[in-house]
Amino acid sequence: MRRWLLVVAMLVATAPLYARSHSGSDRTSFGDDITVAEGDTVGDIACAFCSVHIHGDVKGDVAVAYGSIEVDAGRSISGDVAALGGDLRLGPGSWVGGDVALAAGEVIAAPGAMVHGSSAVSPSRIWMLLPLTPFLVLGGLIWLIVWLVRRNRYQFPAYPQGRGF
Repeated sequence: MRRWLLVVAMLVATAPLYARSHSGSDRTSFGDDITVAEGDTVGDIACAFCSVHIHGDVKGDVAVAYGSIEVDAGRSISGDVAALGGDLRLGPGSWVGGDVALAAGEVIAAPGAMVHGSSAVSPSRIWMLLPLTPFLVLGGLIWLIVWLVRRNRYQFPAYPQGRGF
């Protein structure tokens, strides 16, 4: 009986976490652009290889990898903004309530747009290679091993005496 009571207690304790992680107001995408329609209010937004177009309001954070973020005039993002390989475009009168962190991108702000938190922007495009670094190193090591094995196995042709280089 105690075992069943413990299982039920664990389910009741973790139910709010499950409900929060599957909130209907959050948006996620991989490869398809996310658009927040005018009049809509969403929570957090996470997207990879896509762009985010905000015509409504965002009450949470926005995280984008290899895509841009566009905020219409007078709209807001209450939380933080993080982007890798994309720009943040703020329309006139729009604002970001939290911090902005951009790697390999720029903040393009129209007059009247503002960021209330701190900004860390690195426009250098070399940061786009950072997530790919382990694969580049692995590819380089494989190429080196193949080159070393081929170099030692290759038999140079013997030229007749007096001919060749």
